[in-house]
Amino acid sequence: MKLRLLPCGRTRIIAVESICPSKSGSTMRSQRNHRAFTLVELLVVIAIIGLLVGLLLPAVQAARESARVMSCKNNLHQIALATDMFHSAMGSYPPARYQPRPGDDSSRACGGKETTWLVRIMPYMEASNIERQWDYGLAYASHTDQVRSQNLPMYCCPSRRSAGDAIGLGDVIGAGTTWITLPCGCKYPVPGGGGTALGAVGDYGGNHGDLSPGSSGLPTDFNYGGNGTGMIISSRARCTNGAPQGWVDRIRHASVIDGLSNTLLAGEMHVPIGKLGQSPQDAFIFNGDKLYNFSRIGGPTAPICSDPRAEGNDLVRWGSWHGGLCQFALGDGSVRAISNQIDTETLGRLCNRADGVPVTLED
Repeated sequence: MKLRLLPCGRTRIIAVESICPSKSGSTMRSQRNHRAFTLVELLVVIAIIGLLVGLLLPAVQAARESARVMSCKNNLHQIALATDMFHSAMGSYPPARYQPRPGDDSSRACGGKETTWLVRIMPYMEASNIERQWDYGLAYASHTDQVRSQNLPMYCCPSRRSAGDAIGLGDVIGAGTTWITLPCGCKYPVPGGGGTALGAVGDYGGNHGDLSPGSSGLPTDFNYGGNGTGMIISSRARCTNGAPQGWVDRIRHASVIDGLSNTLLAGEMHVPIGKLGQSPQDAFIFNGDKLYNFSRIGGPTAPICSDPRAEGNDLVRWGSWHGGLCQFALGDGSVRAISNQIDTETLGRLCNRADGVPVTLED
């Protein structure tokens, strides 16, 4: 509609135009046909997505394992630093445990069932509150379940367990004894028949050395106090009234003749898959009663365990769940990954602190 203003102020309608749209279907709305997926097309899409997930999953798992390996490496580094700080404070490395030699006189004949080096280094890992609950002159089994079960996250390899899972159930009373033969030819008692108790389990052990001292039942055997060739070895106790009041056999920096960077300090202990929390395969790391609880040896007849499921005579061997490698802290605090296939003679030289043939690990 158009309007014109006249001089008198009136308006006049001059035209009317229709502005209504056409009622035809093409101008009122657009019609579109929506085509749905068929079942076959949907299944193809799902299959493609599944294929992509399958391709990405190994990469994700590899990235996660790489992160776990780095975390394990950091744990060993922390243990090495704490052990070295213990050395600075005490003038020697901690004893792996108290252990008399057969035939020792009364001043050295006590001990053998107390706790281990992993408790002694706790103050240097910001865990003095836990360490203070231990009595080094008291048998491990005499401590409460609560004390025995307290663990540190740094003692657990994330490829194997978390700190919250690092509690085992085993026999610490020893009323019944079953004997097993280790790869060294020596025999060790396996818990059986006595009462069971809780205790912390873990994945890192001290380097007790190689088998060069012998393992034939003589007082010179590697497992007795002062005989180990590694850096964290069993020591005879200094006895007062039949109770340990310190240790005799001290390993110092100067004792590592082959060099701190050429000698293993600690590493990953072999624990079979499927045996976590079960003694003796996954034993109490704070129990000094048995060598395989907290230490390992290496060399001929004791290679790094390449089968993570191996049981039986593998209790004193190094090993990990990382696949093809095992991580170690050296005396200088560095951490190295060593192939499970390393020559056993070379491994033995790395474990022996003073064999006169230092081995340098290549990058």
